[in-house]
Amino acid sequence: MSSIDVDLDKVKNYLKLNMRGLPEPYSSQDSSRLTLSYFVISSYDIIGQIDSLQKTEIINWIYSLQILPDKNFPEKNKHFIGWRGSPFLGYPFNTNGEPVETLPHDLGHIAMTYVALALLLMLGDDFSRVNKRAILDAISILQQPSGNVGACYGSSESDMRYIYCACCICYMLNDWSTLDQELIVKYILESQSYDYGIGQGPKEESHGGSTFCALASLSLIGRLDSLPHKDKLLKWLINRQEMGFNGRPNKLADTCYSFWIGASIGLLGHFDLITEKLTRSFTLSCQLPIGGFAKLPEHGTPPDVLHTYFSLCGLSFIGEKGIETVHPGLGFSQRAHDRLYHIHRNFVPMKITKYE
Repeated sequence: MSSIDVDLDKVKNYLKLNMRGLPEPYSSQDSSRLTLSYFVISSYDIIGQIDSLQKTEIINWIYSLQILPDKNFPEKNKHFIGWRGSPFLGYPFNTNGEPVETLPHDLGHIAMTYVALALLLMLGDDFSRVNKRAILDAISILQQPSGNVGACYGSSESDMRYIYCACCICYMLNDWSTLDQELIVKYILESQSYDYGIGQGPKEESHGGSTFCALASLSLIGRLDSLPHKDKLLKWLINRQEMGFNGRPNKLADTCYSFWIGASIGLLGHFDLITEKLTRSFTLSCQLPIGGFAKLPEHGTPPDVLHTYFSLCGLSFIGEKGIETVHPGLGFSQRAHDRLYHIHRNFVPMKITKYE
């Protein structure tokens, strides 16, 4: 291992800055504030600093974004249940999990629901205020006859990303009763391309992000063995590493793919095939003096919270000192994942290959 280590003190300072308030360029992403919070808070978690946060206040803020059944007409908004991405609609601050009078156009988004549950796990919550039944019922509405899953009710977006979010939600809630797993397996197998990578859907280009979502989904439902040509897929994944990893052939390396590709290799049981020296060299070349990580090592490329988090995940996969183990299927710390044992008495974890 190289003697040059990631500067975790600078990372911590960078995270503190972003926890206080995000820079102006993030303003266009305000409707996804929950996701941005996920990258910052999960980064705190995997560098062992999550206990320095005001957990109770953050947990209450997360619960305030949960969309609940209408207290007068429960059937009115059953399609919309889940989490919204931020308080941008001006909804009343409600943290107690009790139904309220709902506003029109207030939709739960499956990705926001995934990150909300993940954040609650990291922060030590027990899911007691999560409206589990309503969320699971909403998931069944989002799954299409093809097996694909939509982002939210009435959305035109539906692809491998949202299959993954649905699988993570059911896994964390420990209830698969409203998701048709056989249809998911069928859809994923149909999405494996001629080069053995996996696209966002059938006949679409192989991509590192969609390959991860497919592999992780199969792993979470215990059906990874259903995927053919895993050895050839592994070769496709290994070929994504030059210095860092890219997401497709003939594309630039990008620090976020140290997670998408790295986790995929790990899900196939071969973290040992990641070239550690190249991963560390590329990732550390993208760490800026302010402490965050950029997507590229090029001068002038700013750091951001997404690439900072996924850079840390990639370093975790190669055993970087001071960084916690990341669960390759769920995308956050193994420590947070293990809290599921305390929340669900009959919890059965996905089988993963342990890495050194």
